[in-house]
Amino acid sequence: MTNSGTQDNTTQERSNELKRDLRSNAALCSGSPRFADAALDAIARRDGPAAAWMNAFSGRGTDAPKAVQGDFAVGIRLPDGSVFLAVDRFAVRTICFRQEGDSIAFSERADHLARSASDLDPQAIFDYLYHHFIPSPRTIFRDVFRLPPGHCAHFRDGKLSIAPYWQPGFEEPSSERFAPLRDEFRQCLRDAVATQLGTARVGCFLSGGTDSSTVAGLLGEVTGAPARTFSIGFDAAGYDEMEYSRIAARHFGAEHHEYYVTPSDLISSVPMVAGSYDQPFGNSSVLPAYYCAKVAREAGIEKILGGDGGDELFGGNTRYAKQRVFGLYDSIPAGVRNHLLQPLLIGNSLAPRVPVVRKASSYVTQAMVPMPDRMQSYNLIMRLGLTDVLCKGFLDAVDVDGPINHQREVYDQCGASSLVNRMLAFDWRYTLAENDLPKVVGATALAHLPVGFPFLDDRLVDFSMRLPPHFKVKGLKLRWFFKEALRGFLPDQIITKKKQGFGLPFGVWTVRNPELFRLAEDSLRGLGTRGIMQPDFIDALLTRHIHAHPGYYGELVWIAMMLEQWLRKNAPDYRMQ
Repeated sequence: MTNSGTQDNTTQERSNELKRDLRSNAALCSGSPRFADAALDAIARRDGPAAAWMNAFSGRGTDAPKAVQGDFAVGIRLPDGSVFLAVDRFAVRTICFRQEGDSIAFSERADHLARSASDLDPQAIFDYLYHHFIPSPRTIFRDVFRLPPGHCAHFRDGKLSIAPYWQPGFEEPSSERFAPLRDEFRQCLRDAVATQLGTARVGCFLSGGTDSSTVAGLLGEVTGAPARTFSIGFDAAGYDEMEYSRIAARHFGAEHHEYYVTPSDLISSVPMVAGSYDQPFGNSSVLPAYYCAKVAREAGIEKILGGDGGDELFGGNTRYAKQRVFGLYDSIPAGVRNHLLQPLLIGNSLAPRVPVVRKASSYVTQAMVPMPDRMQSYNLIMRLGLTDVLCKGFLDAVDVDGPINHQREVYDQCGASSLVNRMLAFDWRYTLAENDLPKVVGATALAHLPVGFPFLDDRLVDFSMRLPPHFKVKGLKLRWFFKEALRGFLPDQIITKKKQGFGLPFGVWTVRNPELFRLAEDSLRGLGTRGIMQPDFIDALLTRHIHAHPGYYGELVWIAMMLEQWLRKNAPDYRMQ
């Protein structure tokens, strides 16, 4: 369904040379693996991590990653000619692969393994528009795959086997004493930050939320010196959280640095940031994260710590409370639901006219949708209407149910009985491994700055899995245990503030800044020419919708713009037939 287009001869030659090099490479080892076995740790220190991995596989086979902590990606060619691949629990470090007959090539980047820059998969493009990223194992390139988090692969005799070596396992005790858990939690936090330190000059992101503030406070406590903190602000009402960052910085006596991102920053950096990823990536916070990391690097920081993971480990996202409310519907006897509430409320002519009936009808309608489908009720591209937004030829080439089927499969694998833990495990895959972590890792890589994530320390993850579910979301109180355990350590203003983070006021800026609007318009017109987005919808989006609701429609403009900018850098001739 695609026109493969042409590729510059010099670029093609470089690509072929790189692929030949990849096939001859004996090992790829990235990240900071920590080998629990003393003998393997000694080998890693003496001969390097590749030698330790080789020994680990020789002794444990595909169970080797179970005894390794930290973030890592490994691809090694074993003495028997087979190939072993693995990534850490959250795929902080990534590895991609491509099988060709009886051989396999692997790399950290999907684009290093593509046959040509135009060998793209329309399904992956649809997945991107649905999720704003492309979930593993698919990548933008046909026949190039990314190893999912917590998975390993073994390629032998022309056959590839892929399986999880780790999956979340929740104990879910019904009751626990708060004080011992609080003390253990705070020690785990302190140890997790300390593990990230070495000889490098370390700083941390500081958004003013509970996670980044906790890392900042502990960084100062562990090092015995003021933490070096870095924050991003926006000159746009409702988006700037700099005051909360300043509250945390003052509270912990941090050496604080600030930078205000401007529309001009976006205009100058969007093409570079979009093109730097190995496939389209649409999280708008990547731009603020890049500038924050850039400022840190320029200030002499050699490694930066992020607060990612706290919400997903300890119940901090608003949807956890919202879905818990909908989940209460299932506790009503089936007979009452099926024979009384649903006939009374669904399709009731009074619903549009009587507010209380309208709300009850809306509640029942949403509660009837099973998980995880219910969490996609507000999916942007689905709500706008696929046939209105996307070209028919493009839709004919994809499975529009592919993304939700993928989510159902992941949700069904979540090893938990409670709703909150099932949602947490679901978010460990989609929110962390596929979205937030690639955002921060990609942004910091552009700034040439290594990054670490204390909240993803194995000890904290294991602690989360045996924390009672009602400690995470108590009633409708999000992060109850986390906040109570850190009360007195964090400022009260930080504990009670609403979550926001480095949200980007892209839509607001786009309608106010002509140059930024031209960049967005030019990008979207490009997707129309490629046969992906409907030109009529693009006209309506740019002339009416974004001006009426810049925050809502700005998100779609952003993800479309980043897709087109990636295509211009990596597959400029791509077209749908």
